[in-house]
Amino acid sequence: MEEKEQKKHQLSTTQLILLGFLAAVLAGSLLLSLPFAAADGRATNYLDALFTAATSVCVTGLTVVDTFSHWSLFGHIVILVLIQLGGLGIISFTTGILVLIGRKITLKDRILLESAFNLDTMDGLVRFLGKVFRGALAVEGAGALLSLPVFVPRYGLKGVWISVFHSVSSFCNAGIDILGPDSLAPYVGDIWLNLVTMALIILGGLGFIVWWDVLRVWEQRRTGDIPRGQCFRRLTLHSKITIVTTVALILGGWLLFALLEWRNPATLGGLPWWQRLTASLFQSVTCRTAGFLTVPQSGLTEPSVLVSVALMFVGGSSVGTAGGVKTSTAALLVLSAVSVVRGREHVTAFQRSVPDKLVRRASAVVGISLLTLIGCTLLLGVLTGGSLSDVLFETASALGTVGLTRGISAQADAAGELLLTACMYFGRVGPMSLAIAFAYRKGSRNTAFPEQNITIG
Repeated sequence: MEEKEQKKHQLSTTQLILLGFLAAVLAGSLLLSLPFAAADGRATNYLDALFTAATSVCVTGLTVVDTFSHWSLFGHIVILVLIQLGGLGIISFTTGILVLIGRKITLKDRILLESAFNLDTMDGLVRFLGKVFRGALAVEGAGALLSLPVFVPRYGLKGVWISVFHSVSSFCNAGIDILGPDSLAPYVGDIWLNLVTMALIILGGLGFIVWWDVLRVWEQRRTGDIPRGQCFRRLTLHSKITIVTTVALILGGWLLFALLEWRNPATLGGLPWWQRLTASLFQSVTCRTAGFLTVPQSGLTEPSVLVSVALMFVGGSSVGTAGGVKTSTAALLVLSAVSVVRGREHVTAFQRSVPDKLVRRASAVVGISLLTLIGCTLLLGVLTGGSLSDVLFETASALGTVGLTRGISAQADAAGELLLTACMYFGRVGPMSLAIAFAYRKGSRNTAFPEQNITIG
């Protein structure tokens, strides 16, 4: 009886995610509201501190105060720690908490964690968590070293700190910088920094599961276990879909931004042709939840705003540092539509069938996220009175944890700030929590009722 009572009050995996992120946001807001967290030594308005903590933990990048000038070194360190926690949060706030509290992995937990991380044992969780931390630190360290030649000559010894901050923020897809109010716009012509930043963003957004799968195949190829030209075929279906979708979104966004903005004097029009190509590629990559910018977002044409919103809504990939509904989720919906057009009963990809329950789960995640986007856009429009394109862009940026802005965040009142804070929170924990929650539901899942047709289209 006592054991049943304990199970009744035991927090679910979804609740742990929600409460873990919320605790980090609240703790960060208290630290940032301290007087010595601000550069002028005066306590920051708590609402601004809460917004900054949320945008850091949720690795969004929207700001209501200038990160470069408003915060002290202590404030910058707090923000960087929150970014690191948030960037690895999907892993650390689920597997990490479960391991630390010594929670017994039940059958229900195995179903949930297998769905989320493709793992089913405590030993697997511990090893996976260790690999994630080591891999993330290695990539961030390499990114910081590669950024030194850009920042050290310009800032001296301070350039080392800027390189570290920039690398962590890029890898975690946070988009927060301490360079100034114009983000990376002054570096639009620096090919090296653009390439390093984009590489960090893409690696963080691909997802750790894809990392280990690619490394597994690479090792098999190196030892001769896989014939030449067979590497891609040996990847798991998840990795194949993720890589193909990521490449398609980046290249498609690059082409569209280049075509739509090539002669726009407010964005690419005044740049040399090679900088236009680089800037349009960077815009495509950063819309995938990164948040850095090399061209003014307020100068984008209306079609480019729509493309940006679509990329922000999809976001990065599962079990990574990016936000959005995730590439595999969006890909499943496209594959489902293709299967219907072709008259197939099952969704297939790369000569493999995808379980119907995954397609239904993807539909639910996208549907709820889309309704949330529409509802929050309407509400933010009422609160701010901004144009539809600006408000939609800002809302998609918050929900997709991107951080690109057309000025709405900085102009929002208290109600607008709270709404955007809630959007960032849901955007970070929502899609993942929904996916886990839908993986296992109590009730009569196998109950069948008589079928009856309805008219479609």
